[in-house]
Amino acid sequence: MARIDEMRLLTKVARMYHERGLRQAAIADQLNLSQATISRLLKRAEEERLVRTTVSVPLGAFPEQEEKLQAIYSLKDVIVVDSVKDDDQILRDIGAAAAYYVETTVKHGEVVGISSWSATLLAMVDAMHPLPKSIEANVVQILGGIGDPAAEAHAAHLSRRLATLMHGQATFLPAPGVAGAADTQRVYLDDPFVRDTMTLFDQVSLALVGIGSVEPSRLLASSGNVFSPEELDMLHQQGAVGDICLRFFDSAGLPLITPYNDRVIGISLDQLRKVRRTVGVAGGERKLTAIRGALEGGWINVLITDRFTAERLIHSVRAGVPLPDLSATETSRKVH
Repeated sequence: MARIDEMRLLTKVARMYHERGLRQAAIADQLNLSQATISRLLKRAEEERLVRTTVSVPLGAFPEQEEKLQAIYSLKDVIVVDSVKDDDQILRDIGAAAAYYVETTVKHGEVVGISSWSATLLAMVDAMHPLPKSIEANVVQILGGIGDPAAEAHAAHLSRRLATLMHGQATFLPAPGVAGAADTQRVYLDDPFVRDTMTLFDQVSLALVGIGSVEPSRLLASSGNVFSPEELDMLHQQGAVGDICLRFFDSAGLPLITPYNDRVIGISLDQLRKVRRTVGVAGGERKLTAIRGALEGGWINVLITDRFTAERLIHSVRAGVPLPDLSATETSRKVH
């Protein structure tokens, strides 16, 4: 019997082909796989007896939740992972699912952007298997990876380990994620090594990001790349619900334009929106509001999360919880 990651993918492909009537080429394009791989997966689904007159969903796969979230938020793909109600276990489970997603979808020559200071992405690279051959990928840090020496090794490990697994190369961003002041940020941006890395941001074709709540995670807090309690209180007061790469947004997904942006050294939300695949890997009750804000803003187009978070996201729509009005002409909220 195949492991649950493969069974989940077999189920998804089989439902798209047999129940939704999509052609193999369309499935390949949507899931970022080759048509030959889709053909092989359909054959494997028959061998595993998943396909009869309907798709037999194996225990631990949640295709209906995946399809509902994909439709609600117009996403390229959604992966919903079985887990238990424990944040540490959820982190490991969605990290393992993200590892399988990257292993099966990364393409030759891709520029892969990865955020620093994400415990979930750390779980992802620790769960990954080496690719069978070199794909000549360039793994780029998209958030400054310098911090407290006790935690800095985690940021370097993320990029270096991912590049090693892909038999590619790593390009580091030798700066903190948050500078102490705007003037300090400008000094870092003048550094030629920092500039060279940041010029690659517009070439990223696959971005792997965590989704943070306003309160920093243990890993981020230990790195020193955090704002002061007073600054976090101000962000709360202005409606911040979460961040991606330390770029904060509100419940409608609108970015908060604050003086703090002038201290962050990393990819911008506008740059992330232009990436072909921006994969948000996050779950757990603490992250729910932040994940929903990221989805509302369209800052990610692939979501990997746990079944409890997925059900809460769907239920909030079913229950008629008012969704933010995104039709307004204002595209951001400015904080003075």
